[in-house]
Amino acid sequence: MRKNTIDLIFANEAELLSLYQSSDVDAALTQLRNDIGFAVVTRSEKGCVVVTKDKVTAVPAFPIDKLVDTTGAGDLFAAGFLFGLVRGTSHEDAGRLGALAAAEVIQHVGGGRRPR
Repeated sequence: MRKNTIDLIFANEAELLSLYQSSDVDAALTQLRNDIGFAVVTRSEKGCVVVTKDKVTAVPAFPIDKLVDTTGAGDLFAAGFLFGLVRGTSHEDAGRLGALAAAEVIQHVGGGRRPR
C-alpha cells in the first residue's frame, strides 16, 4: 500500500484481516497504523477501535435490548462517526456517536424501516 494516499478508512474487522491477509487482529492493526494516518475499525459487539499514527483507542459498543437486523449498521456507524468528527469532538467521542447510531439501527428491521 502506498503511503499518504488515504486520509481516512472505515473497515470492519473481517475487512481489515482480509486487507492484510492476516488472522491476527493486533498485527493487522499495527500494519494499518503504519500505512494510514487515520482509520476506524468496527468490531461488532466489541465496539470499534480508532487508529491514528499516535495510538489505537478502543471504544465500547452501546448495549442493546435485542439484535433484530444488522442492515445499515456500518453506514450508520460511519455517519455518526463523521458527524462527531466534523463537529470537532474527540476521536473517542466520534466513535461513541457512531456506536450509538449503529446500536439504534440494529434494533429495527431493515435499517430502521418498519415492516409492511
